[in-house]
Order: sequence, then C-alpha cells, then structure tokens
Amino acid sequence: MIEVDVWVRGRQDATTERLMGVEAEAAEWADEDVKKLLEGMLLALQRTKEPGGEPPSVTLRGFSWIVSPGPKGVLVHIEMQLGTVSAGPFDIEEDRLTDMISRVIGGPKVSTLVH
Repeated sequence: MIEVDVWVRGRQDATTERLMGVEAEAAEWADEDVKKLLEGMLLALQRTKEPGGEPPSVTLRGFSWIVSPGPKGVLVHIEMQLGTVSAGPFDIEEDRLTDMISRVIGGPKVSTLVH
C-alpha cells in the first residue's frame, strides 16, 4: 500500500488516499509498477474530485510531473488542471525513477537543467 496526498484545485484542504496494487519496495520496481503508480495517482485525484463517480479510463498524457529528492527518499508529483497529487518518499534513485516514468508515458527524458 502506498499513500498519496491529493489536492483538488478550488478546495482548501488536501486528503490522503491509499493505493493498492503497487509494491512499496520501489528499488524492486519495473516499468509496469511505475505505470500502476501513475495511474493510481491520477485515479486518486479523480476520486477525490468526484467521490462515488465512475472511474474513467486513464491516459498517461496531458499532465506535468516531477521526481524530487526528499530527506527520506524521492517524491513523485503530478500536476494537472484538476489539481495535484504527490506520492513518496520512495527508496529509489531519482534518475532511475525519472527514466522509468519517461519510458512509461512515452515522452522524452525530463531535463535536469534549471532554465
């Protein structure tokens, strides 16, 4: 079980959701585990926005994401018009998780340069 923090745009409070089906040991993850994490995060955001609603199909496109270091591991943040969702900390190398997310969503590797 992994906990994610969810904030829906326009609301004053954040909530915590639990994701099932993703191994907590991030060092053992494969791309499929990362895909499940991202899909779970997006669905948690949707459930928080529309509790009891029918879960939509998930497309891993159209959102901003970042993997950031924290004092106890790396965090994954997703931001979209609907709101934001964050998960972690995970015990995995930042570059490895960044590469895995890039492969899963089919996009180019995110630049680590500050512009």
